[in-house]
Amino acid sequence: MGKDETNGNELKPAELKKFQSMLMAKLNNILGNVTSMETEALRRDRSDLSNMPIHMADLGTDNYEIENILGLMDSERKILLEITDALRRIEDGTYGICESRGEQIPAQRLNAIPWARYCVACATLMEKGLLAKKKHEEYNETFPDDPGDED
Repeated sequence: MGKDETNGNELKPAELKKFQSMLMAKLNNILGNVTSMETEALRRDRSDLSNMPIHMADLGTDNYEIENILGLMDSERKILLEITDALRRIEDGTYGICESRGEQIPAQRLNAIPWARYCVACATLMEKGLLAKKKHEEYNETFPDDPGDED
């Protein structure tokens, strides 16, 4: 096997540009989703009284749907923070480096999850609770485990 970015070499400028484009596309996609979810939540909130559910079961269903939308928006917010942080890492030259081991994250992982902060081994240890997840620098917070969070 020849030397490449998966063997510890830094990512090439063309690869960084590709990952930056992937991150921007995902960012724009999520922003569109969040806007759509906000619009839906506001639409439900502003509906006139003639649409007010008469039965408690209907009210419960509406509340469940709004809570579901808010939960999805929170998940999207977390990914937005990770994407923003990944774009910052591209700018400062630390993109693709595992924040725990300091080693290059394989390009295959970055292709799957371009905002990944950890290599697969460290992410697996975190999922098992054997390695603490570092706080998100910009917002000084850690995110609770999220089934959709691969990092």
